[in-house]
Amino acid sequence: MIWQSPVRLWLLLGVAALAVAYLVAQRRRSRYAVRFTNLRLLDRVAPKRPTWRRHLPAGLFLAMLALLVVGFARPTAEVRVPRERATVMVAVDVSTSMLATDVDPDRLSAAKHAARQFVDGLPGEFNVGLVAFAGSAAVLVPPSTDREALHDGIQRLAEGVTGVQGTAIGEAISTSLGAVKALDAQASTQPPPARIIVLSDGANTSGMDPMEAAADAVAFEVPVHTISFGTPNGFVDRGGRPIQVPVDGETLQAVAEETGGGFHQAGTSDELRAVYDDIGSSVGWRNVRQDVSARFIGLGLVFAMGAAFGSMRWFSRLP
Repeated sequence: MIWQSPVRLWLLLGVAALAVAYLVAQRRRSRYAVRFTNLRLLDRVAPKRPTWRRHLPAGLFLAMLALLVVGFARPTAEVRVPRERATVMVAVDVSTSMLATDVDPDRLSAAKHAARQFVDGLPGEFNVGLVAFAGSAAVLVPPSTDREALHDGIQRLAEGVTGVQGTAIGEAISTSLGAVKALDAQASTQPPPARIIVLSDGANTSGMDPMEAAADAVAFEVPVHTISFGTPNGFVDRGGRPIQVPVDGETLQAVAEETGGGFHQAGTSDELRAVYDDIGSSVGWRNVRQDVSARFIGLGLVFAMGAAFGSMRWFSRLP
């Protein structure tokens, strides 16, 4: 913590002096009571006073003064705030392999549930968009702050929604990047701070080369976070015949490393939610130094009210 007016902290010496004066006064009072030798008479003429409660209002008052002095010194601290125009694009694989049931109830259903929780956990100021991809990619929801539209888009994620089978990771990145570039009139010259999240279970099988799309993301300064979702034992049932669809994250890892994003592996629904939580803690935020004196002043006022209440309640005999 840094103070803008640190010289004002010297006033804490005055608070310390008051604390010492209070302790000295209490010590003198107890000495006077011991000098009064008729203790039986003293017990009758001097009402019994509370012990620790007698000192609580004074302690709260001194704490209040200390907090007000600290606030008066104008402390500042690093505060995490959402970036202006922050944009997050979520691209979800909807190819046939995402119907594998190695993740309960299946990969796609678990991905939809985790994506919904992820976007709900982002600040309302974030623009969030949704891309579905299989053999091609399509923007289901352009980036905006409309969470209801995003929920509807996530609900529409299904096999075949893009019309072409396959796994086009490069197309997913390129389509997401295009949505970021079209965010507003400023986006082409003043790109928004953006992140792309790509969730898939396989390697690229069609469309644009993922590394070419990654190079475009690097040029536009958009990191791509990738999630490899599934297990090596996944399979889908096609006409009673099981087809093996093991997870393959090699391409996703290469894309993340190229763009400066993070590569994650998840084999269960819980792991996927944990991955989204990890990503959400890093996207679209910046640290700024802000004046936090109000925290100390506010707490000081609470202590002041506590001191006043204690004094009235215990020493003015209020009900």
